[in-house]
Amino acid sequence: MVVTSRDVARLAGVSQPTVSRALRDDARVSEDTKKRVREAAQLLGYVPSEAGRALSSGRTRRIGLLVTDLDNQFYSHIIAPVHRELERLGYQLMLHTETADNETVAERLAANGLDGVLLATATVDSIAPLRLRDRGMPFVYFNRIGSLVGADAAVVDPAAGYQDAVDRVAELGHTRVGAVLGPANTSTAQMREAALRAALTARGLVLAESCVRRAPYGAVEGEAAAAELLAGHEPPTVLFCGNDVVAYGALNAARRAGLSVPGDVSIIGFDDLPEASWPIVDLTTIGYDITGMARAAADLIVRRIEHPDAERSEITFASSFVPRSTVAAPRPR
Repeated sequence: MVVTSRDVARLAGVSQPTVSRALRDDARVSEDTKKRVREAAQLLGYVPSEAGRALSSGRTRRIGLLVTDLDNQFYSHIIAPVHRELERLGYQLMLHTETADNETVAERLAANGLDGVLLATATVDSIAPLRLRDRGMPFVYFNRIGSLVGADAAVVDPAAGYQDAVDRVAELGHTRVGAVLGPANTSTAQMREAALRAALTARGLVLAESCVRRAPYGAVEGEAAAAELLAGHEPPTVLFCGNDVVAYGALNAARRAGLSVPGDVSIIGFDDLPEASWPIVDLTTIGYDITGMARAAADLIVRRIEHPDAERSEITFASSFVPRSTVAAPRPR
């Protein structure tokens, strides 16, 4: 037989609504009553229905994580910490993968009965935030932000990391600098390029447009872009890459061209993904607290759901230079 809340109520000597309130830890229910209800539920093996909870509370306690950049390994590393933090707060994570960010994406998210959404791959001109706002769906920007709608956000400040990285590169004697940057319509690419250029300027170095390529955050695209730069008449002796995944592609490009890293070209990534520290990769990069940022985004969306009138909040994580073996002094020519 299926155990119901009525059975729990009968055993605990309370009303059925009191069972629901007690199991939701409602402050209106005394601790003694909560204890009796929980003991009765455990004794009977009662498991509350999520559908029933949704009907009574108006919430499904489900949070969507929207990812459209499926080839970027960065996102596989943030799912677990987001899930754990949401679970701690009493919510479920629902992963939504799409190939594009358009109006129909927002419609599908709204139709799936979510309480809120984490937008992890928004572009600066994304339509989804507009449509979610129009539908009254709470959302938070994670890692990237859109320019059309303001919202809570958890992001990285790349300035400190790039400053230290450029200082190291300058001290080693590099003067021919190249960069494989991310897509121009993403806030991450825009912020990282601005921080990189400012740091280079402060050290009297120049990033010429002829030494810049922009590509999606993927290893294949990073390899193709880096190969173009390394095949030039005077190739850069150091390559700054938009993220670690792009840097992995740049390492492949150097290997295919018969170049040594860091002998012929130094390579620097961004994100400090776990694979970057593997001995076979040992990538010099710029890192920050990815797990902390994932937890912060989860906290922000729950806060926005439970306190819709709260003041907007942007949590910014500092970056730092992570030196490894892919950077060294340039070889004399």
